Formats: sequence, structure tokens, C-alpha cells
Amino acid sequence: MKLLVTGGAGFIGSAVVRRAIADGHAVVNLDALTYAACLDNVASVADHPDYTFVEADIRDRAALDAVFAAHEPDAVMHLAAESHVDRSIDGPGDFIETNITGTFNMLEAARKYWLGQGRPTAFRFHHISTDEVYGSLPADPAVRFTEETAYDPRSPYSASKASSDHLVRAWHETYGLPVVLTNCSNNYGPYHFPEKLIPVIILNALAGKPLPIYGDGSNVRDWLYVEDHAEALLLVVTRGAVGRTYNIGGENERTNLELVKTLCAILDAKRPRGDGASYAEQITFVTDRPGHDARYAIDPTRIREELGWRPSVTVEEGLEKTVTWYLDNETWWRALQSRDGVGQRLGVRA
Repeated sequence: MKLLVTGGAGFIGSAVVRRAIADGHAVVNLDALTYAACLDNVASVADHPDYTFVEADIRDRAALDAVFAAHEPDAVMHLAAESHVDRSIDGPGDFIETNITGTFNMLEAARKYWLGQGRPTAFRFHHISTDEVYGSLPADPAVRFTEETAYDPRSPYSASKASSDHLVRAWHETYGLPVVLTNCSNNYGPYHFPEKLIPVIILNALAGKPLPIYGDGSNVRDWLYVEDHAEALLLVVTRGAVGRTYNIGGENERTNLELVKTLCAILDAKRPRGDGASYAEQITFVTDRPGHDARYAIDPTRIREELGWRPSVTVEEGLEKTVTWYLDNETWWRALQSRDGVGQRLGVRA
């Protein structure tokens, strides 16, 4: 299968590209190379005969039409998006333009191509989204997001992703475009851009800086190892039912404070501080993010029962793999620390 992957130089997108090539698919990686993209993420497959990179912006409809015409993909995996909640608070416009207008352009380019190909039944438009569209959950562990949970986005980021989800479903219902959708929990793992919580904690710890935790650290997230997510996404695009949504969760709920303490313990064992103290002493509680959702948790029953997928690692196992990767790949993350906004507190505007 030839896959057109948008955002394939980003964190999740690059994991999909690497896994797709390993699984024997051909990949066209379309990426605008904005601040969070890095072609080093796909360096391991860059010379593969089934890999092609195209620098293009999903806001540029003419460029998208040209890519579809030149490469004739069998399926689209649409991951290109602005994704950092804090940045969406400071500058929501980029999220509206990329996540909503960009998705509209992708849908129209895909529809034009699909119609021109004679409406092939095997074609798929796979839209990759987030559990943040569902809003916030109560503390009750029995309550989790399902595919039927009503949307209740609370940030400019989640609102823009909710909008794009609705567009994809509308293009299926109105035009018959064969789509599948996925909503995932918080990803982590190798190549995670160093503005998100887990890499911030790892890199600040190594630099002897404070380890910032919003509020009292009680916010709960369901953590999904990115390599597991990539496997699930490829299952959905190849075997998922048309028009179907699949929630992908790590089955690993942790409070932010628990997560950070686990990271500190792993670092204590792998790269002890020179003074013998624990990295946990660097934990610092900071003013909470505006509109910070209390809890996310996904019920992954549908993807488990229909496609046979489950995560392969616990969060503790995945975090150990992640810490080891960052310790072994300093050249990669050092090069990204000078990019705009990295290392700064963003999203403080109420």
C-alpha cells in the first residue's frame, strides 16, 4: 500500500513513517517543516526506495493537488497539525489555519483525487485526532472516554481538532469519502519534541533546572507509547471499518506528579546527580494552565475487540525506554533547544 502521511517529520508522524516502511508500505511524507518538525526523525528510512519526502503545507491547496496527482496514494494518514496546548493559548490563529483550514484542504484534495480515480472502494482518508476533544473527566476511574462520548473541547487546540473531526465525518456523510478516524491519549517516546511534559522533565533534570508541574500535579493523563500508537494507526488504516472511529489509549493513567516522580526515579538510577540527591528535589509547582482539564482516560474496547490491538508496554516500561533514548541521543535534542519558544513557559494568558 502507498500511504500519503502528512506531518511525517513530526513526533507521531515520524513514528508512523518508520513503522510503515518496516511493515512493507511505500510512504510519501508530506511536511511543511515548521518549528516542531525534524527530518532527523526519519533519517533511518530516508534512503529507502519506498520512501519519498515532499515539503509542502496543508494550507496550500494547489500543492496538495500536485502531490496527489504525482504520487497516487492508496490511503491518506493525516497527522499534520499544530498540537501544543500552551501555544494555542498564546496564538490560536495558527491552530485554526492549520488544523481546520488545512484539514479542509486535505479533504477537498483527497475527494478530487478519489473521484478522479473512479471512487476506489479501497481508498481511505485516515484522520488522526486527540482525546482532548472530549473535554475533562471526573475522578471516577470507571468513567472513561468512548467513541460515543460527546465533544466538549476546552482549549483552542482541542476546539480546532474537534472542528477537524467534524469536517472529516461531514465529508464522509455528504460526499461518501471513505474515512476512518482515531482519537488517542497522550503520546510519549523517542523523538518527542522538547516542549512537552516528559522531555521537559528529562532535559530540565539533566540541566539541574526546576521540574515544573502545573497546579498541584493532580491532573490525570492516559499515557500511550508512540511506537504502540503507530502500530495501532496502521491497523486502523488497513483494517478499520469505513466511517468508524477508534479510540486508542495506553491503559496507563497517572497523575502528572506520579509521572514526574517516576521519571526522577529512572534518572536517579540511570544518570545519578553528582551530589547524590534525587532529581525529585527539583520538582517545582507552578501556576496552572488556563482551562487545564482534570482527567483524560480512554476506553479502548472497540479497537481491542475489532482489530486485536493492545499497548505493548506499561508506562513505567515505556518511560524507561524513553529516558534511555534521550540519554543516548543528546545531539538530537540539543539541536532543537534553540527553536522558538522551547524552554519558555507558554500559555499563561487567561
